[in-house]
Amino acid sequence: MAKEKRFVKVYAQGAGSVEIWVDKETGVNYLYHASGYAGGLTVLLDQDGKPVVTHMEEQ
Repeated sequence: MAKEKRFVKVYAQGAGSVEIWVDKETGVNYLYHASGYAGGLTVLLDQDGKPVVTHMEEQ
């Protein structure tokens, strides 16, 4: 039984060095940045410091 993926990549810039991923269960957006052998992931925040939430349509 195949499991559905929880995260979906909605944006990529450059050679995959900057990406935005959305948690399909919560809608919370995450910013991922990679450089060489290092990388980081953080919640994407709006101008008020609140998490950016994208409401995903059920498919």
